Amino acid sequence: MEVIGTFLATTSDFVVTWWLFSTIKDLCRTELLPRGSPWTCPSTRMIYNEMVVWGLIGPRQMFFKGVYSKLVYFFLIGIIAPIPFWILARRFPEKKWIKLIRVPVLFMLGAQMPPARAVNYICWFVLGFIFNYIIFRRCKELWARYSLLFSVAMDTGIAAMALLTMLVLQMRGINGINGWGSSVSDHCPLATCPTEPGVYVEGCPLVH
Repeated sequence: MEVIGTFLATTSDFVVTWWLFSTIKDLCRTELLPRGSPWTCPSTRMIYNEMVVWGLIGPRQMFFKGVYSKLVYFFLIGIIAPIPFWILARRFPEKKWIKLIRVPVLFMLGAQMPPARAVNYICWFVLGFIFNYIIFRRCKELWARYSLLFSVAMDTGIAAMALLTMLVLQMRGINGINGWGSSVSDHCPLATCPTEPGVYVEGCPLVH
């Protein structure tokens, strides 16, 4: 079953990707797409930027001599950060919630922030808190029986809704649809403005 599932997943992914590049003009080309277009391919651009950083520029030039040199200190922070929670868990064994804090998991959430936005994390936190804390504590048998099924259902629902939205709204040329979640940058028009001092972009404040 795993082989069949992998084959179907890779085949459908290839077919959909080929179809998108064949039917959508200027796909993933942010300089040619209109403002607010959903076809900017943020994950693809993030992977491309990572390859440029680690392959073309190199980590020494990027993180030791460049503008991101201070990020190297986060390696030290990552080593030290779990220690206080380990000490607190040993000092207060009756506080069971301290052992549930996973600093590496909290830090890894930031790795998904370039393509993901704040609204994605808010929905993830609310849903995770309800299902993995409230339901887990009050109805463990229900949680054990349906946790995997619920996870698969959520993933399938998101994929189906994305496909339905594309086919019904975006591929039909329907424009001017305004609603929650349809605006760019999490309803923050300045989210795409540069933060480097002295860089001016039309419509953005100048950072001094």
